[in-house]
Amino acid sequence: MDDTLMTRTEARRVAALAALNSTTQATLGQFFTPEGAAELIASFPKLPESGRLRILDPGAGAGSLAAALVNRALSEAPELEIHVVAVEIDSAVEPFLADTLRDCEVAGATSGTSVSTTLVAGDYIELTTGSSVAENDLAEPFDIVIMNPPYAKLAASSAYRKALITQGADCPNLYAAFLSLGSTSLRPGGQLVAITPRSFANGVYFESFRRELLSRISIDRLHTFESRSTVFSDTGVLQENIILCGTRGGDDTSEVVLTTSRGHTDAVTITTLPYTAIIRPNDPHLFLRVPGTAGDTSIAEAMVTLPAMLPELRVQVSTGRVVDFRSRANLCDADTHGAVPLIYPGNVRGGVIEWPREIRKNQGFVPLADGKKLLLPSGVYVVVKRFSAKEERRRIVAALWDPEVNGDTSIAFENHLNIFHCNGAGLDRDFAIGLSWWLNSSIVDQYFRTFSGHTQVNATDLRSLRYPARDDLSALGRSRSSMLPLQEDIDDAVAAFTTPVEEVA
Repeated sequence: MDDTLMTRTEARRVAALAALNSTTQATLGQFFTPEGAAELIASFPKLPESGRLRILDPGAGAGSLAAALVNRALSEAPELEIHVVAVEIDSAVEPFLADTLRDCEVAGATSGTSVSTTLVAGDYIELTTGSSVAENDLAEPFDIVIMNPPYAKLAASSAYRKALITQGADCPNLYAAFLSLGSTSLRPGGQLVAITPRSFANGVYFESFRRELLSRISIDRLHTFESRSTVFSDTGVLQENIILCGTRGGDDTSEVVLTTSRGHTDAVTITTLPYTAIIRPNDPHLFLRVPGTAGDTSIAEAMVTLPAMLPELRVQVSTGRVVDFRSRANLCDADTHGAVPLIYPGNVRGGVIEWPREIRKNQGFVPLADGKKLLLPSGVYVVVKRFSAKEERRRIVAALWDPEVNGDTSIAFENHLNIFHCNGAGLDRDFAIGLSWWLNSSIVDQYFRTFSGHTQVNATDLRSLRYPARDDLSALGRSRSSMLPLQEDIDDAVAAFTTPVEEVA
């Protein structure tokens, strides 16, 4: 292994990062891979001992990933004939990448290994979806595609997104587009390894993308980071990332290796789970459940044994009906005559809804014209914030709307809330309190984090959970206050419903 290659590449990465135009960086989603992270990512794919190895690094930046993989191959498989294709769109970054690729060739010559490289200057998405794809350097399939893809949203009207849809992949983010195209660039048996945000793992937003990607590759290994800030610390990124490694046309009945570390240079813990524990065969949404620890695994195994899903509880969950900017004519002060309460996430406090409350929002709703269809009748409802702050202790933050406390009136719930109801009406009070306590428990939060890497809680996510039986939730809520106690008291109360499977040494 050539330490000089990686040292020089890291120096170029730092220099390239410092030279970036901030506007261009945001537009292109440029977050270059630090040396330690590059070496960790490059350790994932399996290397043949001999033969020809074609490597693709799309969105290569300063070339850290390509260099790390070449460096590993020089040490572990010196008989290989290596060819690297690196794609870069930013002309200001290309000189740094060119220098790294030349260093890879020199390192190969020094060690007696054949290393050749090609720098493709251009837009990876256009190059792989345009009419010239059969004529460029990306036409021949690759053995390994290694990437730190750019991160930026793609609007439905985006030319990129439309081009991808014509190929059967709806990708709402640049990183999803790169993963999709990278998987199509592989030969059968080729490997994709990428560091990406976890946000694609769940939710309707990425469902089409997950379906397309998982039809093409099977997952061999997943790595999670306990810290959101250390992987790309010098770029200011605060993001839950995972490293995904998969094989095109691989075996989805085998096992998946799960590894975890705090950052990219810290000690790694290893767990192995059946593929079906990561992607459940009966899950219509194809959520990726990614336990980060052995404790997560035990909780996941315990949660799937719970007896009920929402249909068995005779309960539905929906997003709030009021989109305030579309209902400006209906908004008013809370004490306006004829107004009903309008509830926002800011009204959720300690398991109850405080209304009205000083949150700089109009908290009255006058049901003018067809506004009545946006209301729910008086009753007991459990609400869950659709978005939680990153610093909040729990991802799922639930509370109770209770007519005994808040008043016997129709209610308007704003669109940033999820509402548990029974066919558009209220819930039994004991059951609702039990459900709120359950949703606010640490075990539900920890399980939710195994398939959600972001702060959004979708109604689809809540529908995918399993729950204790209805009678058990009613018993949990009986004689209890809707105001939440200390977290440990909630957790003690719900512990009887889940007995985590004992960890296997």
